[in-house]
Amino acid sequence: MVLKKITYKIEDKNYLIEAKIVDTPLKKFFGLMFKKNSPPLLFTFNKEKNLYIHSLFCKPFKAIWLDENMNAIKITDVKNWKFYIPGKGKYLLEIPMLLKNSKSSTENKT
Repeated sequence: MVLKKITYKIEDKNYLIEAKIVDTPLKKFFGLMFKKNSPPLLFTFNKEKNLYIHSLFCKPFKAIWLDENMNAIKITDVKNWKFYIPGKGKYLLEIPMLLKNSKSSTENKT
C-alpha cells in the first residue's frame, strides 16, 4: 500500500497527513467500509461538487471536505451507521478515529 503525504489547511493552520489515494469508482464505493484498520483515505474528484457519504459498515471517522487548494470547507465527526452526510468539495479526506489509549497519531501540524 502506497501512502502519499498530503498537506491541507483548516482555517490558517496547515496539517500534514499520510493518506491512501482513492481515485477509482470501486475504491470510492468501498472507502472505509469493512476495514478494521485503514490509513486515512483521500478521495479525488475532477471538480468541486456535492459529495454525499454514508458510514454503513464503517467505524467512526472524521470527514473533511476540501476545495481545489486543499482548504477545509466542512469537517464532521462521523459515527457509524449514518445514511446521508452531505458536503461539497474537490477532495474528501476520511480519517479513521483513533482509540483514546492509542499512542500513534495520524495528523501532524506543520
